[in-house]
Amino acid sequence: MKSIKIWACSAIIALCGVTNVQAQVMKSADLEKYAKQRYGERWLDAALTIAEELTLDKNQSLTYQEIIEVPGKTKEQLYVALNYWATATFKDKQAITLNDKEAGCIIITSTIPSIATHTGTLNNYAVSITPLIRLDIKNGRVRVTFTIQNYDVLADISGGWLSMSESDQRTYGDSKRKKDDKTNANLYDEQWEIAKHYPFVKKDPQKRTCAKALVMTHAYSNAIIDKVEEAVKNGIIGNEDDDW
Repeated sequence: MKSIKIWACSAIIALCGVTNVQAQVMKSADLEKYAKQRYGERWLDAALTIAEELTLDKNQSLTYQEIIEVPGKTKEQLYVALNYWATATFKDKQAITLNDKEAGCIIITSTIPSIATHTGTLNNYAVSITPLIRLDIKNGRVRVTFTIQNYDVLADISGGWLSMSESDQRTYGDSKRKKDDKTNANLYDEQWEIAKHYPFVKKDPQKRTCAKALVMTHAYSNAIIDKVEEAVKNGIIGNEDDDW
């Protein structure tokens, strides 16, 4: 497989697809398990190690770009396979924002909620990401581009270790419920530009949160590329050939 990477990563995840709120790439627990196996459980060190291989693109975004060679497959065959994969994988009906057969282009944007959470001294953070996934299709090849510029953060200013009651510590995990509760003055949404946070900025008050977010984002991007390659080479269920 020929690859062109704006920020390099050679590891490809071989995990089975399982459910998420909007996407069926993998469960957050499986993603975290993979990340720990690959990079260890020290998120700060893992983020630094990964960052040694990374460069931000001209828009200060993290971007993967990889070309998957599929000899003998026509543009139309690859488009059908990828359209099938995208439809089956992303359950959010608004996730596929462009689907152009003639141009050979599929664009997907889908939020992955709570990819990383962290409880600090004063605040509690739940980080979600909404990557842009672009699939460009030609005869015998597919180009996958995975781009993300910001972390979407739900911050609870009453949720740190010094401020949480025992009951809060047990129930904070339901961040989606709290996000919908607009009457809760302790909660607010933020966007953190990846380029302005750890490990790209060493002195970052949210470094522990951003370290885990980077490692999990890194792992998720590889899962996407792996699943695209599997779809175009072997199909989703393994029997989508023309011999029937």
